[in-house]
Amino acid sequence: MSNEVRQDLLAAVARGVAEFQNATDLVDDAVAQRLGINRTDQRCLGLLFGHGAMGAGQLAAASQLSPGAMTAALDRLERAGYIRRVRSSVDRRSVIVELTLTARRLIEEYYGPIGRAGLAHLDQYSDAELALLRDFLRKGRELQIEHAARIRSTAAPRPLDNNNS
Repeated sequence: MSNEVRQDLLAAVARGVAEFQNATDLVDDAVAQRLGINRTDQRCLGLLFGHGAMGAGQLAAASQLSPGAMTAALDRLERAGYIRRVRSSVDRRSVIVELTLTARRLIEEYYGPIGRAGLAHLDQYSDAELALLRDFLRKGRELQIEHAARIRSTAAPRPLDNNNS
């Protein structure tokens, strides 16, 4: 393969990843709108759906929210009927957050068809191709997490004044 063809292929894959991320954002925006919640609250629901019930502190850490922001998100989600907070049977001072049946049903209603269709597409690939995809996605996820931390650790940009725009 010529260097030019390889560069074109690399560019096409990079473009494809960006377009896939944008399409995923469109779905997530549509679901958040249907649920009547914001994307931060939706991320919390996704974590609970994927990992099961967890402590409020664990959920705050996993969603990168401060304790105050986590409390506000949980208040909103509880009012919407999507989560419930229960006292831990091990430590009565801690709160366990779990999805309600309503939230589980709605998440399955919106995301289930995408998941099933995606699995049907994946079933067309060989084991070696699936392993390649798995590794690509794992490394891509690690890269995204690493750079999110890098971006968070940098100083916020100064506001532009009218003379510099």
